[in-house]
Amino acid sequence: MSIETLSAPVGTALDRFIARRQEEFPHASGELSQLLRDIALASKIINREINRAGLVGIGGNAGQENVQGEDQQKLDVVADIRFIRALRYGGETCAILSEEVEEPILTDSPDGKYIVAIDPLDGSSNIDVNVSIGTIFSIFRRVTPIGQPLTEEDFLQKGDDQVASGYVLYGSSTMMVYTTGHGVNGFTLAPSLGEYFLSHPDIQMPKQSKYYSINDSFHDELSPNMVNFIKKCRADKMSARYIGSLVGDFHRNMLKGGVYMYPATSKNPNGKLRLMYECSALAFLAEQAGGVATDGEKRIMEVEPKSVHQRVPFFVGSKDIMKDFKL
Repeated sequence: MSIETLSAPVGTALDRFIARRQEEFPHASGELSQLLRDIALASKIINREINRAGLVGIGGNAGQENVQGEDQQKLDVVADIRFIRALRYGGETCAILSEEVEEPILTDSPDGKYIVAIDPLDGSSNIDVNVSIGTIFSIFRRVTPIGQPLTEEDFLQKGDDQVASGYVLYGSSTMMVYTTGHGVNGFTLAPSLGEYFLSHPDIQMPKQSKYYSINDSFHDELSPNMVNFIKKCRADKMSARYIGSLVGDFHRNMLKGGVYMYPATSKNPNGKLRLMYECSALAFLAEQAGGVATDGEKRIMEVEPKSVHQRVPFFVGSKDIMKDFKL
């Protein structure tokens, strides 16, 4: 069992859980704890907006593209605004990297110790069909000394530099799952109380994989090694499950055992998923839960980002199935 869960029984409120763990960060003076609370607060607001989207007309396409060249949904815009506002006003963050915004966002707290990279609403194309969507976040400690302007070095940090990462899954229930490098713990939102409670302590990816997740339309573009790998998944009687919502697919595989694959394709020769906003965060969680995450050649956590919107191939899953993986 991880250090984080030793004194935290199931049913412990997120705020209390975070407070009990502050001693693990003697140099943070409570800032990281407050930052996690700010993210949790914003996620509750997004959860409310998602649940009433069909009633207040904020579902559907926003009529514009984001910096990634993807159609923005109205809730993409809402989520981006809510998280940026919460992080900006929280006072612990000196800069924010958002998947929806081209340049880093400097906050009104230049002395803040942390930089947050966030995908405010992953899988947003599934909003109108009522399929699970999510938020993914990474937290980095600033590199430049406080009092000096931030540099590119602050924004282009590899996964191994993360101090925390996590995701929020908006589904049949809303869950916040995060790690600070001491195991992975999941919290379920009790809507009537407006509070997250510990429901999944010390999450570990099962060693026996049940599922494989890949967009089957890529099949004709896959390398021979990948084709053989998928054949092995099928031979092992693993079931194909692909939601098209990264958080949903990852969450299922982490709890049930499995592998998620998003390779490079002719349309996206460098892969489609973003290193800073999606892959590094989930790789940190996977490794803390006993899993493996790679770009096909090396650990995702070791990949040095060249730009804040860099894309990479992404393969993540249970250790037993990933040991056979070769791109």
